[in-house]
Amino acid sequence: MNELHPAMQIGLLVLLLLLSAFFSSSETGMLSLNRYRLKHMANEGHAGAKRAHALLQRPDRMLGTILVGNNIVNILAASISTVIAVQLWGEAGIAIATAMLTVAVLIFGEITPKTLAALRPEAVAFPASIVLTILQKVLYPVVWLANFMSNGLLRLFGVDTKAKAKDSLSAEELRTVVDESGHELPANRQSMLLGILDLEKVSVNDIMIPRNEVFGIDLNDDLDRIITQLRTTTHTRLPVFRGDINQVEGIIHMRQIARLLTRNQLDKESLLAACHEPYFVPESTPLSTQLFNFQKQKRRIGIVVDEYGDVIGIVTLEDLLEEIVGEFSNQDALRNPDIHPQEDGTQVIDGAANIRDVNKSLGWHLPSDGPKTLNGLITEALEQIPDNNVCLRIGPYCMEILQVADNRVRNVRVWELRNTPAKQAATE
Repeated sequence: MNELHPAMQIGLLVLLLLLSAFFSSSETGMLSLNRYRLKHMANEGHAGAKRAHALLQRPDRMLGTILVGNNIVNILAASISTVIAVQLWGEAGIAIATAMLTVAVLIFGEITPKTLAALRPEAVAFPASIVLTILQKVLYPVVWLANFMSNGLLRLFGVDTKAKAKDSLSAEELRTVVDESGHELPANRQSMLLGILDLEKVSVNDIMIPRNEVFGIDLNDDLDRIITQLRTTTHTRLPVFRGDINQVEGIIHMRQIARLLTRNQLDKESLLAACHEPYFVPESTPLSTQLFNFQKQKRRIGIVVDEYGDVIGIVTLEDLLEEIVGEFSNQDALRNPDIHPQEDGTQVIDGAANIRDVNKSLGWHLPSDGPKTLNGLITEALEQIPDNNVCLRIGPYCMEILQVADNRVRNVRVWELRNTPAKQAATE
């Protein structure tokens, strides 16, 4: 070292600092890569991604190569800086070299390159993987020996060095990934993916059409009334029952009786003969399971029953798919017949309105893990059937009961407190 020209010594020191920066940035860049994006890019044939993915399959070898190279470079840099400092300042140069090299390595060999690699891991790791792949082969004996001793030490502490970290994601972790996808994923697709993940949390009971809103054909009605209902209905499938929906005879598809209707040849016997066997669904069935069951049974409508076998509503494949993709009609999504916006910014809502539908239409977060309707939510909160003009607050939502009839809340005026002027909020 002493025989080298001072300019060459300084040049060699700068080169070693650059190599130290390379090894530091390579380590941070490789370990900062998004494993799922990396795997996707490797499967797409990206050369840099394939090299990086191969290196990360054996992280012990990759880290061994980087650390061996980095330590060699830093030791050589320390030796050269000491020689230069001794030539310039004598014995005091040793301390000066130590201080100066520590600062230089920290700034130029560690902090700066690692920060850059953390911010742009792919831009650093992919080119670096070429050099690391070559060095891994060149330094293999040294790396193997170092890893053998390191792994032996880890085994003494009970660490299984052959075990690999699991890359699989739970549903909640996957939800976080989708939430943070940002502009990389269109909002509608992001919403659909989140809808699929929510299927496990939502049951048939949450989305069914309650029995009091079910439109069906009662065989006890006279034939003229039945024909009128069939000709005016907007539904393609209808439950057919006798007297009460608990006595379901079957499900009729309008296509099956269209020819009979146009020829005025329909009677109750032919109507019943055209019915399909009813398909019953337990109310607590998760939507993910029900979607599979609809597909397996080749059904599009199910009769929902409670634990006692009583019919409490119906659920359709369309209702279920809307939980994933949203409303099929934009007008349906924007207009809810149970919600009537007022000029003062409040909403007059029917007590029978489904809470989940209200939340979707207004972007609210009324609690929906208990009662399914607004009437049920208010009754549960008050622990009694309320009188007219009673006001209450549930979370940030204020409610004024406008009408009570037949032992249930008919109409409620609701507003979100944070969106209400202070004067109005104080008055309520």
